[in-house]
Amino acid sequence: MKTIVAGALGECVHVAGVINFLRLAEQAGWRTVFLGPAVSIDAMIAAARQEDADLVGVSYRLTPETGERLLGEFAEGADELYQQGVRFTFGGTPPVADRARALGFFEAVFDGGEPAETVLAYLRGQKPGEETEADFPQAAIDRILWKQPYPLLRHHYGQPTLAATRTGIQEIAEAKALDVISLGVDQDAQANFFHPERQNLRQKGAGGVPVRSPEDYKMLYEASRAGNFPLLRSYSGTDDFIRLAEMYKETINIAWCAIPIFWFNQMDGRGPWDLESSICKHQEVMAWYGENDIPVELNEPHHWGMRDAPDVIFVVSAYLSAYNAKAFGVRDYIAQLMFNSPPGTSDAMDLAKMLACLAIIQPLEDDTFRIWRQTRTGLLSYPLQEDAARAHLATSIYLQMALQPHIVHIVGHTEAHHAATAADIIDASWMARQAIENALAGQPDMQKDPVIQARVKTLTQEAEVTLHAIRELAPTAVKDPLADAGTLAKAVTVGILDAPHLKNNPFAHGAIQTRIMDGACMVTDSEGNPMPESDRIHRLFKEEL
Repeated sequence: MKTIVAGALGECVHVAGVINFLRLAEQAGWRTVFLGPAVSIDAMIAAARQEDADLVGVSYRLTPETGERLLGEFAEGADELYQQGVRFTFGGTPPVADRARALGFFEAVFDGGEPAETVLAYLRGQKPGEETEADFPQAAIDRILWKQPYPLLRHHYGQPTLAATRTGIQEIAEAKALDVISLGVDQDAQANFFHPERQNLRQKGAGGVPVRSPEDYKMLYEASRAGNFPLLRSYSGTDDFIRLAEMYKETINIAWCAIPIFWFNQMDGRGPWDLESSICKHQEVMAWYGENDIPVELNEPHHWGMRDAPDVIFVVSAYLSAYNAKAFGVRDYIAQLMFNSPPGTSDAMDLAKMLACLAIIQPLEDDTFRIWRQTRTGLLSYPLQEDAARAHLATSIYLQMALQPHIVHIVGHTEAHHAATAADIIDASWMARQAIENALAGQPDMQKDPVIQARVKTLTQEAEVTLHAIRELAPTAVKDPLADAGTLAKAVTVGILDAPHLKNNPFAHGAIQTRIMDGACMVTDSEGNPMPESDRIHRLFKEEL
């Protein structure tokens, strides 16, 4: 085990940064020796010799002129250790850090503006400014494991032109703002990539970047080969799913697939397939990604939540997502948990709903099926006023950290006003990092709240009622109803899976009524009273009869 010796030099008594540095060093597997505040030059050098230090951390946070003189004297005194291969690093305020860099003695200089993960990467062997692609894992699960205990940071990004998007991706990569850039491509790219005859020139760039060829994707990927070399991924599309998947793998080394079960089809106007056919297509593409050992995310539950479906249907769809992923050969499943959907849900009930989702899918996990937690802020929950939106981003992510996510999907604070620019994303990543670091430093265990736990129990029990009803829909010849496209489609058409926003939809029942009550999204009867799931299902089956 390598040894780090660190302390505050000279008359400096500020050691919080030193302690944080040593805490990170312990996470990286170092033996640490804290020398404390106001350590003389001679005492620090002597301790480095006595402890046989591999790395010496020096801190000074007072006057830059005094610090420059003191660090110069230290460098002279420590030259023999330096010649013997001992490494030296400095941490202090930006003005003192500038003077420390100018000396050319310290291997790395930190001014407090670096994310903790950057310092941790250095302690694991990366030298700031000398990183290459080989220093950053280029597969999603490898990167999750490499970055722990910090979650991967992800954000959507796509401007109306290729040139602007390429420039922005490079800026984001160079700023080391994200681990994963999710390419937001326009609707024609999602639906008509292989069908130029179906594309609408007037809608080019509407909703994202207008990629039109594999070369476009390769160009965007090349733009990401800088900074911390972030992973790339893109929408799974609404048609030609396998052809798109093959192209994504070849051009952008897609980090993972994200696809729904019931959406991006004729039911929501986002794709050409009818409901049952699209379910079949989605299951096929899950299987393709599973065969190619690429993780799969089913971005299903929040589509129900965004349409004001009750919490129980949100939880049921979370189970159906994980169940189908496993049934069709996915080995690494990313469970997406979008908070604040629908808006108005309280923090306590939101957390309870997510815990219920995790509780109901956890039994599916085994040696062949791993579950990775991804959280995000609700798309529809942001206030328009920017300062309020910034506060919402930070508080939402702090709440999400109660689930110890492996991935935090940042939804930028500009969401209610405009699609995020590269500068917006970099700002949002700093806010997210601070919320995450605050949580990792010692967040209260919100899961233990008895009100939250009671709601988790209720939701999981109610969800089992709904799942049983779906199974009952299947003909006796169907061996696995929850993975059968026909049964799943029928669950929507008869209203077992339903949402208020689906009223008058030709593929859905659209008769369910919901209301936010005590912070939770509940099913209600025609008079606005909460209705147990067993009563709702019973009424539906009476209608069917």
